[in-house]
Amino acid sequence: MPLLVMKFGGTSVADLDRIRNAARKVQREVERGHDVIVIVSAMSGKTNELVGWVEQTSPLFDAREYDAIVSSGENVTAGLMALTLQEMGVPARSWQGWQVPINTTAAHSAARFVEIPRKNIDQKFAEGFKVAVVAGFQGVAPDGRITTLGRGGSDTTAVAFAAAFDAERCDIYTDVDGVYTTDPRITSRARKLPRIAFEEMLELASLGAKVLQTRSVELAMRYKVRLRVLSSFEETDETSGTLICDEDEIMESKVVNGVASSRDEAKITLVTVEDRPGISAAIFAPLAEAGVNVDMIVQNISEKDYDDHPGSVTDMTFSVPINQVERAKRAMEEARQSGHIAYDELVVDTEVAKVSVVGIGMRSHAGVAARMFKALADENVNIKVIATSEIKISVLIDRKYMELAVQALHDAFELDKA
Repeated sequence: MPLLVMKFGGTSVADLDRIRNAARKVQREVERGHDVIVIVSAMSGKTNELVGWVEQTSPLFDAREYDAIVSSGENVTAGLMALTLQEMGVPARSWQGWQVPINTTAAHSAARFVEIPRKNIDQKFAEGFKVAVVAGFQGVAPDGRITTLGRGGSDTTAVAFAAAFDAERCDIYTDVDGVYTTDPRITSRARKLPRIAFEEMLELASLGAKVLQTRSVELAMRYKVRLRVLSSFEETDETSGTLICDEDEIMESKVVNGVASSRDEAKITLVTVEDRPGISAAIFAPLAEAGVNVDMIVQNISEKDYDDHPGSVTDMTFSVPINQVERAKRAMEEARQSGHIAYDELVVDTEVAKVSVVGIGMRSHAGVAARMFKALADENVNIKVIATSEIKISVLIDRKYMELAVQALHDAFELDKA
C-alpha cells in the first residue's frame, strides 16, 4: 500500500470536535487506498500548562523528568485520535515514542534522531491495521529515558517518519492553508504559493516565517521528503495547500518568492575594538559558548580618534535574538575582563527588525539588491545592517518601519502576481 504521513498541530487537535475533524481527514486518505502514519501534537495550550507545572514544582528541574512530563500531552492526543478512528471503523492504534521505538540522542529537551526502526509498525500494517497514530515531539534515549525534541518537534517527527517509511508525501495540517509570499496580516495582497523549493522554505522558516519548524525543513531537504502544508479547517484535495519540494519539480521560479520579517531582533555594537588577526574569533567564540545565536555581522573602521588608540581599530556590529541580549552582554563583559578582547563601549539597540527577500531565482538574476534597496529608499527606510546569501538578502531596520518595508518590497517584486 502507498503510505502517507499526516501531521496535526496543537490547534488542529485542540478539543474533541477538532480531533474528530482531523480523524475524518485521515479516514478519507484510508478510503483512497493509503496506509497512514498520523503524527500528533499535544492539544493546544497543554504543553505550556505542563511546562508551567514543572517550573512551579522545581525551578531547577531535572531535565529527564521535565521530558517525561511535557511529552505526556502528545500521548493523550494520540490515544484520543486512535479511539476516534476506531469509532469510525478505521483499524488504528496509538504509539508512544518508546514503543516504536523512536531512538534519539540523550540530549534532553533537544534530542536528535538516531534511528526509527520500521519493524513494529510494519508488522501492525501487515496484520490489517490501516493507521498508526504516533505521539510527536518525543523519543527514547539509549538509557531508556523519555526525550523530547524541542518546541515544534512534532513537525520534525513527521518528516523523520516520512523519510524512514519512504512515504509518498508528508502532509502538515495546521491553522493556515499554505505558505504565503509574506505574512497576510501585514499585507492583504499576500499570495498563497502552490509550490516552493526546500531551500526557499528553509530560509523563510529561519527568517521568521512560523509555518514550519526549521529542523523539519532541513530534514525534508536532506531526505527529499515532499511536504505539503494545508489547513485542518477547510475541505482539501490533492491540489490544496503548498507543496514544498525539490527545485527540479518547479518549472520556473520567480526571482523573489517571499518576504520574511522578524521583530525579535537586537543590534549590538562593540565600539573601538582592536583590528588585528583573530579578533573576530575572540569575540564570537565566547558568544557561541554562551549559546548566543549571532546572525548578521558588520565590521567597519571606527570613527574614534586614532591618536587615542595606536594602531588600527574597528567597530563590530552584529544582531542576536532579543531574548539573548543579556546573555550576549555577559559573555562580552567576561571576555573583556579576562583580557581576550578590549572595547570602549557596548551599545545595544532593541528597536530593530529584520526584513528579508528570498528566492532561488536570485542565483541567475542580477540587480535584486539594487531593486530592494531602492524600494526601501523610496519609503525613507534606513538600512542599518545587510547580510546576503545565494538566495537571500536581509536588512536590519528600525522596527517601527517593518510593516512598511514588507509592503514596499512585496509590491516592488510584484509578489501578488503569479
